[in-house]
Parts: sequence; structure tokens; C-alpha cells
Amino acid sequence: MNLRQMEVFHAIMSAGSVTGAARLLNVTQPAVSTVLRHCETQLRVKLFDRIGGRLHPTPEAHAIYPDIANIFQRVDTVTRMTRDLVDGRLGHVTVAATFSAANGPLAAAVARFVRARPAVQVSIQALPSAQVIDRVARREADFGLCYGPARDPAIEAEVLEASEIACIMPRTHPLASRDVVTIDDLAGQDIITYGPHTAIGTPIEEAFGAACLAFKRRIQVNYSMTAFILAAEGAGIAMVEPMLLHAASMPCLVARPIHPRIEVHTMLIHAIGRPPTKTSNKLVALIREQIKNDRAARDALARPALAAISQGYAALVKA
Repeated sequence: MNLRQMEVFHAIMSAGSVTGAARLLNVTQPAVSTVLRHCETQLRVKLFDRIGGRLHPTPEAHAIYPDIANIFQRVDTVTRMTRDLVDGRLGHVTVAATFSAANGPLAAAVARFVRARPAVQVSIQALPSAQVIDRVARREADFGLCYGPARDPAIEAEVLEASEIACIMPRTHPLASRDVVTIDDLAGQDIITYGPHTAIGTPIEEAFGAACLAFKRRIQVNYSMTAFILAAEGAGIAMVEPMLLHAASMPCLVARPIHPRIEVHTMLIHAIGRPPTKTSNKLVALIREQIKNDRAARDALARPALAAISQGYAALVKA
């Protein structure tokens, strides 16, 4: 039996008649009858007896039906799986991300993602930005989240968020009573931050240089959570991207915006020539939404204070 003959036989067994089988297959009744006749001729076995105007399967038909039914059950399974892959409900997604992104907006987005898609598996690789770029360039991850700039000829990058570096300090610190901390306030303070040639460390040094102020990096870190813990221990003021702080469960710390604003860019990166799957696109959409919501919450808290500081600076310049 070829596949078409199996399909017709399966349809007749399922529907109980040639007319019903034709309806299931969306073909004419004579077409079904012709395929059945050719099948029986080829097999030299009668599959159906016509009794009282109805088809009745022969013992031979009952003998082969379970195996043929199993074939079409597998076809249905493949069809459903293909549909789920297209709709983003099946598959595996590997994401490489900086520690802050992995434990902040990515974690929140993945939690929502897997609740809605229990059949999808997600792998998260938390790494420094340089290694995130390398993993994506080597196609070991479907996409990556890193701090910019992201320069590699094997990747394409998009700014996912232009956020700001903040001051993280204990609630008991003298500067914690201020709504906004200025660069002048930080002159001479013990600073905990990233190294001088990193996406976060470089713009901080540039901000101090532009203000002609001394920058005192007391402790160098490569992970924001380490900076949080050091700040909580009173080792200095952490100057890092604060996206992870709300997930760190450290109520002893506060985050204060810095004026002038020191920006850091979170990048979404893909390997060139590797189009994203529907599944990974759906996760990216949730990450975008999570970052947008987090940004709105932070801006709502910081906007009034920043406006007041800006007005004060403007008045000082006019004077």
C-alpha cells in the first residue's frame, strides 16, 4: 500500500462509508472508490464487503488497521508540533545575558513566558558583556542582552534601553536623604563600580572628567550584585545600572539618580544570518514589555526630583 491508499483506507475506516471518507478527504466519492479498488487489486485482498448498501471491514482490514491508524496518529502529532513551533509554543531558546539583565528584566520575562508555554525550554547563560557577544557571534545563543557598544562583525545590535547609572547606598548614608545626587556630591567619595574600560566604568569616568572632579574608584567589580553587597556593608557608594536592585531583596539600600545623567545602553544582539525563531521573538517581546514597565516605574519616581535639580542648575547659570 502506498501512502495515498493508506489515507483512503484510514478515512473509510474512520467514517464508515465511502461518502464519509470523501468528505473527510475533500475529494469526490468516485475518487475514493477508485483508490480503494486499486488498493484491493494490488494487495489481492478484499478489505471491505458491501452488505445492505454499507461497507463492512473484512478480517484482513481489521488486522492492518491498528498499524495504519498509528501512522496517521504520528502524522497528526507532527502537524500539531509544526503548528506549535510556528506559533511559538514549542522549542528551546538559549539566551546569553549580562548578570544584571539575566537576574532582572530577563528573569521576570522568562517567568511569564514559560507559564504561558509549558512545553518550551529556556536556557539562560549569565556572562560579562564581552562573553555574551562572543556566545551570540558563535551562534551558541539565539540572542543576547549586553551593555553597549556591541562591536563584532558577526552580530547585529539594537539599543533595547537607554538607561542611567545610579548611586546605590545604605539608607543611613548622608546622601541617601537627597532625591538626586549630583556629580559634585560624589567628588571624593569612595566609589564601587566597574573597571575603567567597560561599558559602565567608562562613562562614569568621562562624567567626572567633564566636571573636572576627582574620581575615586575604591573597589572595582564585574557584577552589580557584588557592588550592592559591598555598599550594604558600608564599603562605599555603588555606581552601577540599578535594574537588578528591585530583584535583589535588599531593603537596606536605596537607589538615587545622578545629575547630570550618565547613560548606559542595554543592547539586543543577534548573529548575522541567523533569523530569530517565532519562539525567541515571543520571548524578546516580553523582555521589551518588562523593560518598558520597569523604566516607567523608575521614571515616575525620579522625574519630579530631576526636574527640581535641573531648574536649580538653570537658575544658577542665569545668576
